Amino acid sequence: MKAMIVCVSVSHGNTKKVADVMGHVLEAPVVTPEQVDLAELSACDLVGFGSGIFSMAFHPRLREFIRSLPKEERGKAFVFATGGLPETPLRPYTRPLLRLLEQKGFEAVDAFSCRALDTWLPFKPIGGIRKQHPNADDLAAARTFAEGLRARVHTTSRPA
Repeated sequence: MKAMIVCVSVSHGNTKKVADVMGHVLEAPVVTPEQVDLAELSACDLVGFGSGIFSMAFHPRLREFIRSLPKEERGKAFVFATGGLPETPLRPYTRPLLRLLEQKGFEAVDAFSCRALDTWLPFKPIGGIRKQHPNADDLAAARTFAEGLRARVHTTSRPA
């Protein structure tokens, strides 16, 4: 199985920590959108796309990168996020990104999120929220998630 993780981690490095754990399990390089080789991306059986959550949305660089991809037949994709607040049913952030990936030819298979230090404006005066996250439990959950993806995707990888 060939995999890649595309990650935007800008504030505190929390999303990169999660991406690195998943990348280790999936034997996948962790790259920024600007580092992606489109030919390599097209050859992947599984691609993860992740960032911190900003105003209840994935980072604009990640969204713009995905929007810029040409539509073609692709492998499976998942999304992952870190943030101080949970996703809400009234303002979901994973579903729109999964739909966008499907429009670009990916088979969207799953999503993962965990809490992380958040110093967004209203939380800045108190030094942020979720100061101890992602913690060992969060990273273990990311590892378990990636192991599950590896098991599912490995058995259904595209033929070479």
